[in-house]
Amino acid sequence: MELKHILILSYLIILNIVGFVIMGIDKNKAKNREWRIKERTLFLISFIGGSAGTLIGMYFFRHKTKHIYFVIGMPLIFLLHIGVAVFLFMKGIL
Repeated sequence: MELKHILILSYLIILNIVGFVIMGIDKNKAKNREWRIKERTLFLISFIGGSAGTLIGMYFFRHKTKHIYFVIGMPLIFLLHIGVAVFLFMKGIL
């Protein structure tokens, strides 16, 4: 495995763990009526590579599943990431 693949994989693993964890933290804060993580931050983590983690966390913690923009937005970001990965793989960049 080339160094660039290791770096990309490490980046994605870390961001997806962060995405999963922040969904759990925000759910816990919601239950306790505490200061919350901004929705824009949740989407940002998803958009910059943590889409699988935030999507899994959303359903694992049953958090934001009644908000249509999360129910539609998070899977769309995930599909966008899959599309980009397939495109880069087909072009030989990955």
